[in-house]
Amino acid sequence: MNKHHKTLELNKVLALLAEHAGSARTRDLAQELRPADTLEQAQALLALTVEAHRLCGRQGTPSIVLPDLADALKRAALGAVLSLRELLDVARLLSTGRGLASWKKRSGGEGEASQTLDPLFELLYADKALEEELVGAILSEEEVADRASGELYDIRRKIRQAHSKAREILDKIIRSTTHQKHLQEQLVTMRGGRFVVPVRAEFRGEIKGLTHDTSTSGATVFVEPMSVVEQNNAIRELEAAERREIARIIAEFSARVGEATGPLEGSYQAQLELDLIFAKTRLADKMRASEPILTGEGGTNLKKARHPLIAPEKIVPIDIWLGGEFDTLVITGPNTGGKTVALKTLGLLTLMAGCGLLLPVAEESTVRYYGSVLADIGDEQSIEQSLSTFSGHMTNIVSILGQADRGSLVLMDELGAGTDPVEGAALAVAIIDYLCGVGASVAATTHYAEIKMYALQTPGVENASCEFDVNTLRPTYRLLIGTPGRSNAFAISGRLGLPESIIEAARQGVSRENTRFEELVQSLESTRNALETEREQAEQLRRQADNAHHQAKKALEETEKQKETALRGAREQARSLVEQVRFESNRLLQELEALKKQKDKADFSASVADIRTTFKSYLGDLEASADPVREKTRDDSYRLPRPLKSGDVVTLVEFGSQGTVVAPADNTGYVQVQAGALKTKVHQDNLRLNEKPKATLSGGAVSTKQVVSSAKGQASSSVSLRGMRFEEAMIELDRYLDASVLAGLGSVTIIHGKGTGTLRDAVRGRLRAHKSVRSFRQGVYGEGEAGVTIAELK
Repeated sequence: MNKHHKTLELNKVLALLAEHAGSARTRDLAQELRPADTLEQAQALLALTVEAHRLCGRQGTPSIVLPDLADALKRAALGAVLSLRELLDVARLLSTGRGLASWKKRSGGEGEASQTLDPLFELLYADKALEEELVGAILSEEEVADRASGELYDIRRKIRQAHSKAREILDKIIRSTTHQKHLQEQLVTMRGGRFVVPVRAEFRGEIKGLTHDTSTSGATVFVEPMSVVEQNNAIRELEAAERREIARIIAEFSARVGEATGPLEGSYQAQLELDLIFAKTRLADKMRASEPILTGEGGTNLKKARHPLIAPEKIVPIDIWLGGEFDTLVITGPNTGGKTVALKTLGLLTLMAGCGLLLPVAEESTVRYYGSVLADIGDEQSIEQSLSTFSGHMTNIVSILGQADRGSLVLMDELGAGTDPVEGAALAVAIIDYLCGVGASVAATTHYAEIKMYALQTPGVENASCEFDVNTLRPTYRLLIGTPGRSNAFAISGRLGLPESIIEAARQGVSRENTRFEELVQSLESTRNALETEREQAEQLRRQADNAHHQAKKALEETEKQKETALRGAREQARSLVEQVRFESNRLLQELEALKKQKDKADFSASVADIRTTFKSYLGDLEASADPVREKTRDDSYRLPRPLKSGDVVTLVEFGSQGTVVAPADNTGYVQVQAGALKTKVHQDNLRLNEKPKATLSGGAVSTKQVVSSAKGQASSSVSLRGMRFEEAMIELDRYLDASVLAGLGSVTIIHGKGTGTLRDAVRGRLRAHKSVRSFRQGVYGEGEAGVTIAELK
């Protein structure tokens, strides 16, 4: 790895990346990852990671576990025969590719396409037939399934039969009373792939056959009886045929893999690359990383940046930017204050972005692409090379000066340290000045006041400091850009108990120029603190304003919601009113129709007067119900005890009548109700469920028992529909059936006459659909025969 990359610990980040890879080959690729050579390549790598991270957020990250197939595919292309292990690996490659394609389809979104990842997914090769055949034929890297071919299945069946026959012959021998004394043990074993029996050495000649082996002690010889030699020979021949068939199957599969080597190799490389990309997304999740804006112009602006190798609970996020108004940053501050960490964070995150990795920074952070990142960080003293710390640093810096150009980011820690302070400071200023001259971006840490002054006086160079709390004698690790850091040596010494006289003597030894500089730095720090306080107050006022705006917006939304609710209620009331008008109008029409039939009766005028009075009363009720400010008299606190279902008896609050539910509530809350001969739709809020049927009269409630008793006295056991038109007959039949049910009659007679049979068929059709009718039949002799229908009520 590049020495500078290793100094910035890129190798450690890549080791973390490798831990999230699913395959050994991908882990190697992760370790070999380097920043892209051009801005366009780096942006393409980052786009792949961003797109994969977005898709993984929808569907989860797919698992990719691949063996190393590169050599196997090359050999297959040349016509070589693969091993069973390699064929199984090819099946896994096909299966993983098919799974990835399915994952992409599920996570891609409706009508959405992943333009960046599509080329990789298009390389995935699927051959489900070959995959299934390989999995079905190969049980393990050492075993081929019987069903791999019909010939293999037949051979193995014959082998099992030959084994069984040989064992039968040998079983007879070992169970024979004649040979029991000749045998060392009564068992059948194998030697050299042939069935044998253990015979005592002294009875070697008693069992005729071929001797294949002798025990270590010589007391036992293993004899193949002549009676099984033929079977053993047959087994040997069948096993040879089995090996030839297995070799043929493997060769055939290898040839098929060789024919598909091109797409298989493309799919293999695509899956390795996808595995690496998904490893990047897993690492991003672990680091709580986000997408940076990678640019070739402007500068770097890292917001709340965290060094990825420092534990999250210990790291203090920093804001650091470089470029734009200044291309050189001089960082000062006490030791262990975080200067080196800031330097490494800037360099490491720049390299990570070049590798296509998401960064542990806040949203909208910007990273400039650099062709080279050069670093001199740490103690470069080498005993072997006899170099001092200063010499080691200078050796590195000389190398850096030879490589740095306009596309370089140069990071230098403790520039000029390790030698005479005056000479070291002069060298540091000269080195920074040179790097600025060649156009490189520079970030350097130092303790020298001369370099701080140089940064204050030179355009394009800016001071920064790592904040230090003198009261607690501890660094805050905050990076403050625009303010040079103080040495704090006198303040720290005083806090630690050094006598004031010694501190004062030391102050006298400091040059007047340095004293004025420290006073200037202190003044700047005081000004910064005051501005920081004002900024916090302004931020607090902004938050209060935002909160007030949010509350006002919330109140407006609540008002709009209440308005919508009121409008919805008004619409429901209007709909209920329309239903009420329709219901009452239909009822009035029925009464008028019935009145027409009574025009010849004596009380016709009185009936007309009653209807007129009822109609006027109805118009008055209708006007009252249409009043939007009318006080409701019904109980709005009532809630149905359960959802209504077909057959439930309900009371219509608006109409003061009863009905039967025909269809339960729709998605708007309206229920279809049958009230007598009429069907209407009523909102469920205007219905009351009659768990126990009751009747309500204008004068108050009376029990069902009272109504039934009263009705029994009025209801007749028969009704005549002869001479009526169809509509009239049906209305009268419905009214009669309702009255009969209310009166508790069990059986009723409907007289419709014989005639053409039209009215009879209509009556029976209505009885068949009526919920209160259990059954019906034609009248018998003495009841009216075909002219009447007898109905049994529920």
